[in-house]
Formats: sequence, C-alpha cells, structure tokens
Amino acid sequence: MKYSLRSRVIAEWRGLPERTVTHSRWAAPADVLPNLMQRLGLKERLHETEVAEAWSKIVGEFIGAHSTPVALRDGVLYVRVLQPALHYELEQVSKMDILRKLKQRFGGKTIRDLRFRVG
Repeated sequence: MKYSLRSRVIAEWRGLPERTVTHSRWAAPADVLPNLMQRLGLKERLHETEVAEAWSKIVGEFIGAHSTPVALRDGVLYVRVLQPALHYELEQVSKMDILRKLKQRFGGKTIRDLRFRVG
C-alpha cells in the first residue's frame, strides 16, 4: 500500500512515526495457479480435453466414431452426434450407462449431465 506524498508530509509535520508497510507481492506458483486456472476457466478446459481423449474408450468404438464431445460447461457435457437414429439411441437407452461410466472416471462434480445434439 503506497501512501501519497500529501499524507506523508502531514504525518511528518505532526511528528507521527514513519509508517513502513512492506507487503510481499511474491507468492509461490502452487498457491497462485489453482485460483488463476479457476478464474480463466482453464480447469474446465483441462477436464474437457481429458474427456474428449477418453470418449471412445468409454462409449465404445462404434459410438465413438459417430459422436464427439464438443464442450463441458458447468458440469454438462455436450456431445455432437452424426445421425438422428444414434441420437435417439443415446438419449433414450444409453445415456444413464454412459453418464455412470463418466462419473466413475472423472467424478460426479466434473460431469453431472449429458446433452446430445445432432449435427
């Protein structure tokens, strides 16, 4: 905290003791990085790439070839599916099983829900 020239002159004129405030502006990277990653949204990006890499292993070869995880926002994984028939299959039949496997692998806080989109 810097004191203005005016406040220093007034303090000297009044005969007050000199204030010496020394704040260390240095911090260990391990202390700063988690907060910085959270503020920049990089933590979710890191999870997003991990999920994209593991997607084919989790859902199987066929579904992995015809679908792609697009984004992970606020615990919701958005997946792009190529065919409407596969979209129906994933949404109505396989969603809970895939979600269970994802939660097992990445944790319940990382992925809470799945949303499929044809495109």
